[in-house]
Amino acid sequence: MPQSKPIISVVNVVASASVDQKIDLNDITKKFPDTEYNPDQFPGLVFRLQNPKTATLIFRTGKMVCTGGKSEEMAIKAVNTVVQKLRKGGIKVKKDAEITVQNIVASINLGGKVHLEKAARTLPRSMYEPEQFPGLIHRMLDPKTVILIFSSGKLVCTGAKNESDVFRSVHNLHALLEEKNLMIYDQ
Repeated sequence: MPQSKPIISVVNVVASASVDQKIDLNDITKKFPDTEYNPDQFPGLVFRLQNPKTATLIFRTGKMVCTGGKSEEMAIKAVNTVVQKLRKGGIKVKKDAEITVQNIVASINLGGKVHLEKAARTLPRSMYEPEQFPGLIHRMLDPKTVILIFSSGKLVCTGAKNESDVFRSVHNLHALLEEKNLMIYDQ
């Protein structure tokens, strides 16, 4: 039985989307002066929303990338909101966006410290070079994620495509750390 329950919080969801048509980015900047578009520096236009607080990159190909969502639903809502706003502003968008979650980043607190030296020797697919980076990098195969493990018991999980994969990764790792006696709890 684990001595602690991990506290998991999703900090960023990256979703890609496409409306399957060309979009005139200069037209968007005229109708939405708050957007950022510097084609000499970057080919995408940045469309920020306050609610949900996200940034969506829009490319002339009709492809989009939304970052900053705190859940899958929030990322999807943000892209749909951007498309709605474009339509209301007079930009002709024929189709609704097809949205795919690409990456979920979560921060986790295990509630105890981790013995990193022993973990580096024990956990498969792990890399630990404390001179270069203070965390152990653990590559999980199922679900396919990468977890950064710090001695403080804090983790960063990245690479998940849905929230249930984040939870599964963290619980699998936590169980493994417990089983191999790699967790240190203050009494």
